Amino acid sequence: MMAEERMERAAVLGVAVAEEARRLLRLHLRPAALGDDGKVVVDVPYPDAAVMTALLDVAADCFGERGASLEESRQAALEALLDLAGA
Repeated sequence: MMAEERMERAAVLGVAVAEEARRLLRLHLRPAALGDDGKVVVDVPYPDAAVMTALLDVAADCFGERGASLEESRQAALEALLDLAGA
């Protein structure tokens, strides 16, 4: 497989991961609460929470997102994923 084809497949996979994250968030968006910092808080129940956690961990590694905590890394990855998905 040529490098160009691998990059194209990786891009398609990245968009698919972003779309799945957006789908899961939209599914559980109602009712959403506003956090103390003004951010929307979405409660994603199990088993979707396990999928969302895995997606965010992979995205954080892929995008090189590093925060002071695991949750901050996941939040940064979520923002990058939603940006990629056009949300």
